[in-house]
Order: sequence, then C-alpha cells, then structure tokens
Amino acid sequence: MFATPLDRRALIVGSAALSAMAAVPAFAAGEGWTSVRRYGAKGNGIAIDSDAINRAIDSVATKGGGTVYIPPGTYACYTIRLKSRVTLYIENGATLLAAAPTTTRGYDHAEPIDPAIAGFQDFGHSHWRNSLIWGEGLHDIAILGGGLIWGKGLGRGDGKDNWLSDPTGPGTANKAIGLKNCHGVTLRDFRMLEGGWFAILATGVDNMTIDNLLIDTNRDGMDIDCCRNVRVRNCTVNAPWDDAICPKSSFALGEARITENVTISGCVVMGNYQVGSVLDGSWRRMPPAFAPKIHGRIKCGTESNGGFRNITVTNCIFEDSRGLAFETVDGGVIEDIAVSNMTMRGIVDAPIFLRLGKRMRGPAGRPIGSLKRVMIDNVVSSGANMLPSVIAGLADHPIEDIAISDSHFHHVGGAPASMATRRPPEAELGYPEATMFGDLPATGFFARHVRGLSMRGVAVTTAAPDPRPAIRLDDVVDADFAGMRLPAGVGYSLDKVRAFSSVDARGRSDRRIEGPFTGTV
Repeated sequence: MFATPLDRRALIVGSAALSAMAAVPAFAAGEGWTSVRRYGAKGNGIAIDSDAINRAIDSVATKGGGTVYIPPGTYACYTIRLKSRVTLYIENGATLLAAAPTTTRGYDHAEPIDPAIAGFQDFGHSHWRNSLIWGEGLHDIAILGGGLIWGKGLGRGDGKDNWLSDPTGPGTANKAIGLKNCHGVTLRDFRMLEGGWFAILATGVDNMTIDNLLIDTNRDGMDIDCCRNVRVRNCTVNAPWDDAICPKSSFALGEARITENVTISGCVVMGNYQVGSVLDGSWRRMPPAFAPKIHGRIKCGTESNGGFRNITVTNCIFEDSRGLAFETVDGGVIEDIAVSNMTMRGIVDAPIFLRLGKRMRGPAGRPIGSLKRVMIDNVVSSGANMLPSVIAGLADHPIEDIAISDSHFHHVGGAPASMATRRPPEAELGYPEATMFGDLPATGFFARHVRGLSMRGVAVTTAAPDPRPAIRLDDVVDADFAGMRLPAGVGYSLDKVRAFSSVDARGRSDRRIEGPFTGTV
C-alpha cells in the first residue's frame, strides 16, 4: 500500500515535543482563533482526538464563529462534526488521521433513509454522517490549510483491495468529508490520502469553492451531487479505482434536484498511479495488468435524476485515465455544456463519451431525459486505446446539437478487419460506460441517434493502420464536417443519415448528401 514515511511520521512526534509547541501561531493569536490543544487534543497519532476537536468546534460556534486551529502533529480521530460559521484550519505538518474503529468506539452511524428512495442510489450516496468529517444544514463553513486528511481507517464501501472489509457495519465510516444541504462552503489547500468511498461527498451544497486540493485516493475523489454554483479549480486528483471529479444528480435528497452552474478549471486527473505515490512525489505507476480497471476521469453521471445544466470544464489535463463523460440515464437533462482547452494522454475507453439512455433508476413514471447543446473545443488526445469517442442517444430520444472544433484525437489503431463491420447493440437500459456497446466500428467517433452534429477542424489519427472508418454515423440528421483531417481509407460510414456535408477535408472531395443515405464516403 502507501509507502512508509507517512506511517512513521504519524508516530515519531512524541508528546513532550508536542507540548512544547505553541498552541496557536503568532498570526492566529487574535480573537476568533482557538487551538484544539486547549481542549485536550494530543496530536500523537495514538490518542483519539476527535472529542477534543469537537469541543473546540462547539466552543467557537457558541461564540458566533471563528477558526479552530489544528497545529502540527497527527490527530487520530473518529467523527468530527462541523458547525456553521466555523473554519477548520489544518496546519502544514498536521494530519487528521481516520482511526480504525474498534468493538467499543467508532464513527457516527449512518442516518436512516426513507426506504422508498433507498434503492435509487448506492448506499454511499444515501448517507453522510458515517464520515470522518461531516456537516448537515450548515452555512459559512470552511476547511483550509496545508495539512493532510488521511482516511486510513475508512472503508471503500465494497470491501475490496485490502481496505476495511466491513463497509457498512456500526461504527465504520466510508467518507473523509460528507456534506448535506449546506451553503457557503470553502475547501482549500489541504491534501487527502485514502479517502474511502468518497474523499469528498457534497450533496445539496450551494455556493461551494474547492480550490488547490491534492487528492490521492482509493475510490472517488470528489462527488458534487445536486449542487448549485460550484467552483472546482486547481486540483490534482489521482483516483485509479474510480472517478476523480464527478458531478452527479441523484435522488438522495428525495427529489430530482439539478446540478448546475458548475465550473471545473485548471485541474489534473489521473488513474494509473499507485495510491499515495502522487502525494509523496514518487509517481509509481500501477502494473500493466491494472489497465482494464483504470478510472481517474471527470464525469457527469451516473446518477442523473435531476440532470446537469450550465457546466464548464476548461484547462484540465487527463493522464492515463478514462475520458470526459456526460451521461443522463435516469430522466434528467444535460444541456448548455462548454468544454475547452483539454489535454489527454493515454485515455482508456473513449476520450469523449456522451450518453442519453433509459436506465431510469428513480421514481416510476418519469419521462426520459434529454442531452443537448454541448460545445467541445481545443481538445488534444494522444495514445487513446481502440475505443473511439462515443455520442449515443436513443432512437426515439436523440442527442441534439453537438459541436466539436479545433481538436486532435489520436488512437493506437490496429483493430482487426472484422471490427469495421460490427453493428453494436442499442443497450438502452445498460449502465452508461463507453464499453457498453462492445467493440465499435470507428477509429475516431461513433455517433448514433443524433440531431445536429458539427465538427470543424478536427483531426483523427492512428499510430497503427486501422481498417475501420474514421467516423461512423448511424441515424444522424444534420451532420456537418469542415476542415477535417482523417486517416487514409474510409472517412465516413453512414447508415440512415440525412443532411450530411463534408467540405475542405484534406485529400478528400467535398460531399453533400440529403439522404437518407447508407454507404461510405
């Protein structure tokens, strides 16, 4: 697992040395700051300090707000309960360590949930109190500082990979930070290691800023669920076992609440480094056999009851991860999405994945959702595997108005000839992943059930020759391509396509087809 330096650091600071440290630094000596040491915290990595930290939080909250200061040291903890108008400041050199639960002590129990909605999302999405740090119904809260939150005693929620084997038992926890129905939240500058099922789970949280975090974790990095007005910026997330930055829109609040007005900018996501190796700077890659399990991406979905609106993703880097995904399969909308200035290297399973499906995991009787108005510009992807980008709607609910411009998509190529003629299943009810259709008959893009598809200045290239067409269109209307650069061979394979045009493509004649048309161009 994680390299030994942090383990040693958690224990080498003796109590004598800790007692000699100042309780509060000079800059924090004024009113409104208090140190957890004043409330009995030891910071020696052995004593359970969450009771002292909670006393400090309660005291500051009672006075109307302020900052609870955690000085250098290692603070073994169970649940820490946030309060409104309180900032938790974790100093550089301080570690909040999630302690292993025992038969007599542990974390707050997961709260009850209405059985009528419990099956509409996973257990982890339905509970917040079984966390290292949690808050519900709060306002004006912050966690700041250059210290570390280490979820060593947290479970992944599934018992896999030698993490906590009992993910839901009393006294166990599976989240580092769980927030529900809060507003005015700032998370800034700290680092996270082994965050459990979710390093950060924010549900129904509005006006939230997540800035300059380094998250090196064993499942999801951050899930932003049913949230409004969120800024995620300047974060680095290594999440080889699950998604890195993941807006969702579940039914966990008992309603279909949209996730909207979200900006993700200046972030790096990756999925092929050993947990802890990004944090400690050793950058140790996973073994080659891990490739089929790589995650680490930015994804909107899978939970999508409320949907997603007004989302921008810009100036981000994907490295050895899955690609960018926007998925609505539970009745929600996806609309007004802007993606720009992205670099991707070593993408596994589709650089771009847009999916409108009808899994409909939610209350009965809801209509199927919609996916429309997605603009993607200035994306560079290299070394992606054989699976092309996918834009896949439903025959009776097509995806609408997709534009991709000034981008380069490079794949490894080398597919067998049989793949070029494959007809993928519809998989209307399936879990949304780019792999859900199996091998696909295109090197660059597979688009099915789309109305309004535009590509301008897009290049598709392969490292090895590939017999598949560069772009496969199936039941697509109003498909306009200009200034394309495609590999030698078949540029477009069309099936039931109407209103198709390709102009100014390098080495290819202009072509306009009103259709319906089935054939190659």
